[in-house]
Amino acid sequence: MSRLIVSPSPHFQSPNTTRVLMNDVLIALAPATVVSLLFYGWNALLLLAVSVVSCILCEFVIEKYLRGRNIPSISATVITGVLLALNLPPAAPWWIALIGSIAAIGIAKMCFGGLGQNIFNPAIFGRVFLLVSFPVIMTNWAAPAGWLGVDAFSGATPLAQVNEGLRAGIPASQIIAENGLTGWQAFFGAAGGSVGEVSALALLIGFVYLLVRRVIKPHIPLTILATVALMTTIFWLISPDKFTGPVFNLLSGGLLLGAIFMATDYVTSPMTNWGMVIYGVLIGVLTVLIRYFGSYPEGVSFAILMANMAVPLINKYCKPKRFAA
Repeated sequence: MSRLIVSPSPHFQSPNTTRVLMNDVLIALAPATVVSLLFYGWNALLLLAVSVVSCILCEFVIEKYLRGRNIPSISATVITGVLLALNLPPAAPWWIALIGSIAAIGIAKMCFGGLGQNIFNPAIFGRVFLLVSFPVIMTNWAAPAGWLGVDAFSGATPLAQVNEGLRAGIPASQIIAENGLTGWQAFFGAAGGSVGEVSALALLIGFVYLLVRRVIKPHIPLTILATVALMTTIFWLISPDKFTGPVFNLLSGGLLLGAIFMATDYVTSPMTNWGMVIYGVLIGVLTVLIRYFGSYPEGVSFAILMANMAVPLINKYCKPKRFAA
């Protein structure tokens, strides 16, 4: 039987294969990865290595011995490993990366059929799985010394510091002033958090690269950031003592990492432009609501995971018009 697929013209040939696109994502992740290694040192490198190797081995075993084929795209698997490592606390033990990798690949990806079939972003699923299963380890931000000759960062993240202070009845502005939580710190690389949250500038460099290479469209990241900025501005203007401002929320936590590299995942995000906008608004709204009113100071991971579940519905109601219809 012929394997040739015949379709009407015109025929377009594009060099943008899955491998090329995934390699571009890895290049875009390089600035944030390098900065995180400089600040957090050997333990961050260990988490990165364990996460990437574990993801590859897990997918290899499942593909080879359960499905009888090779890994379709090792670059996509490496991206999952890198993103998972960047979402871990810098002082987390190595076995946390191992368990998270198994959850990301074995449950979130392979249980749904592998590459292109998963409903949830694997790296986000792995992080949330670890956060729910090991909350103490996943919220322990004491960091080892980095390769820059400093003690990296220790103590709570900026979001956690504000959250704890607000619960104690301290005004948000006072918490930010007393702890020196300025936007410039988060922008250039001087604020604690997960491994990949150390520098907003490094993440934005990767974002620009992805846009120039046309790997992603700007709709999802810009809509998420605009929604967060608008909502936090409204809350902040209503009550500046109870809510943090837009600059702090945009540059703190994993918002940029999630908006740029995980919410834009081809498989788990909408296909149409309007669908992307709706998807981005949903993530932005959920992020702000969780940050302001939820138990966890950070809401990006949960927001993306919940928005992933809405993607099939968004695709259903945001179909492009048929040609000549």
